[in-house]
This record gives sequence, structure tokens and C-alpha cells, in this order.
Amino acid sequence: MENSTFILNGTSVRFKPGQTILEAAEENGVLIPTLCHLKGTTPTGACRVCVVEVEGARTLVPSCATPVSNGMVVQTESPRVVTARRMILDLMLSSGNHNCAAYGGGIEGWTAMQMASIENEGGDELCPAWGDCRLQDLAFRYQVKGTFPAAGEQKCPPMELVNPLIVRDFSRCILCGRCVQACNEVQVNRAISFGYRGKSAKIVAAGDRPLKDSDCVFCGECVQACPVGALVEKKARYEWRPWEEEKKVRTTCTYCGVGCQVHLHVKGDRILKVTGVEEAEPNHGSLCVKGRFAFDFVGSGDRLTTPLIKENGEFREATWDEALDTVARELGRIKEKSGPDSIGVLTSARITNEDNYIAMKWTRAVLQTNNVDHCARL
Repeated sequence: MENSTFILNGTSVRFKPGQTILEAAEENGVLIPTLCHLKGTTPTGACRVCVVEVEGARTLVPSCATPVSNGMVVQTESPRVVTARRMILDLMLSSGNHNCAAYGGGIEGWTAMQMASIENEGGDELCPAWGDCRLQDLAFRYQVKGTFPAAGEQKCPPMELVNPLIVRDFSRCILCGRCVQACNEVQVNRAISFGYRGKSAKIVAAGDRPLKDSDCVFCGECVQACPVGALVEKKARYEWRPWEEEKKVRTTCTYCGVGCQVHLHVKGDRILKVTGVEEAEPNHGSLCVKGRFAFDFVGSGDRLTTPLIKENGEFREATWDEALDTVARELGRIKEKSGPDSIGVLTSARITNEDNYIAMKWTRAVLQTNNVDHCARL
């Protein structure tokens, strides 16, 4: 089986037993477009965007759910495949509020709409995921815009804005199921699933309740998995755009000792949002509610930027040298008067393991007490 090969776009290439066409093609440098596929989860073949043409097959097959076999002949961009993808994308663009690529007023009107929306970031004319939307990317790639007349006539459930972290816009949902798989198979929270049938189908929490009243723990895995603008981080909505991002900094989350890798999306001196690094261990893109959403303290106006010393019941600003000298003098006085065990040291989960280690060594070696503790619950 080590010599297993198949024909991919006219070239004989190797594959590993058990691989799907999508996986084998990607390993050989051919990227097949997908919308519903979520790496590491059970393939569903729901969106059909990844269909390919297999010689001898009666219909086009979804590459994400079709195992590759020895001698199989596959075309990933044949005229038949491209026609099918364009039709699928057209139907998706027509199925909801996807005005980023479905504007019907001609190219001049379309451009004017987009430019006006960019200038008015608080408005809803332009999707908050504009520029960071997989459906939009594919619509541009295959030159498709929603042409079916029923596009804006169907009634969608109202947008959910009642929780502080995630906006759910059902009008932009394409029912790809990535959020459901991210919740059920990656995080295993089982907070959301498909609900209802036919044109009433939508993603629901248990009992079709708002997320704040459900089993959702607000890890945000669904937001990172969503390929369109149906799930958006509330604080970053209309605040973060990919073209406005000045830098993306990879770092380690400081909330606990797991070492989750995160990307900080920065503009100026502000962190606009945090995402997990999908290609890195140990989290592979997953984050908890604190790691993904609780970064506001970094730029909080309430943070102290100057040491304070209390005199006569009032705080006054001091230099670092003065503050450190005062702390050293007072700790020495207390230790001499009441003994080292009258002093205790608390460290923080927001500093690194190395800093916590230094604090522990300093407490035991310099202050000569074992009264040192740490709480990860903040």
C-alpha cells in the first residue's frame, strides 16, 4: 500500500491509505475549496463546495467525505466542477443577507455601497466579516453573486445581541455546521445543534434559547470556526477589519499554565481581538472564555502606570526606586519585629511560570518564609 497512487488533475501522485480526496489533494499541493469542512472532525459533505469529478462516478462527489483509492482519476477544476461550484455559491449568496458579494446594482453601485459602508463602520450595510469571509473569497474567485430573486424575501430569526460576547446573525448563516462540530466534537460542550427543518432550519441551543440561557460556556470556538458573518465577536464587531490590522502577534495565553498559543490582533496600541493559533500545540486554535475574550484589562484605563505610596491615609505618586526602597525597608522592619512567618506572598496566574518561580524563591530564600501561595481562579 506504500506505492498507492491516483491521478490528480492529470498527474500521478501518492496518497496514504484512509485519506480522503481532499486530504490527499492538499498533501500534494492542490487546495480544494471548502466551507463546511472542519479539520479533525467527522466530514459531513454538507456544503458541496468541495465536489470533484471522479472518472466513472455517476455524479460529482464531495472530496471531504470520499476516500481516495488506488488508480482513481480525479479532476478538481473541470468545467463540470466549476459550473457546480458556481451554482452552489449562487444559492448560498441568495439564501440570506450576504450583501458583500450579492449586490445587484452593478459594479459601480456595488463599489459605492462598500466604500460608504467602510466610512460608516457603525452601520450594518456591510457585513462585519467583510474581508474575513470564506464565502466572499469563493464568490470573488468564481465570479459569483446572488442572482436568485427570493434572496431578500425570506424571513430570518432576529439577530441575537443579548449576551456580552457573541453576536448571532441568523440571516448570514449558511448552515454549514462548522460551529456545531466545533462545539460538539472539538470542545465537546454540546451546547448547540441543528434545529427545525426545511426553510425553518437554523442552529439552536437547547430549547432554542439564547446562548446566555443555555449550556454555552462562551469559549468562542464556534466564532473562530464560522466561515461567514453569522457568528461574530461582539467587542470586535465593526472594530476589527483585516486591512486595518497593523500587526498580529503570536504569544502565550497567561491565564493558566496550559500554554495555549494565541494571536493578538493589534491596531496602534490596542488589542482588538484574540484568536487561537490553529497550527500550534497544545490548543490547536481552541481557547477558553478568558483566553479569547478577557483581554480588555491590557488596555484598561484603570491600570496603574505609576507606583503609589500611602501616607496619612492618602496615596501619592512615587518613582520606582522610591517605591522599591519603601517595600524593602518595610518588609525588613516587619520581619525583624514579628518574624518572617508574619509575612505572606501572593502571586498571580497572569504572570509567567518563570516569574512565579522567582517569586517563590525570593519568598523562601530572602524573606525566609514558606507563606507563598498562588490562585489560578483570579
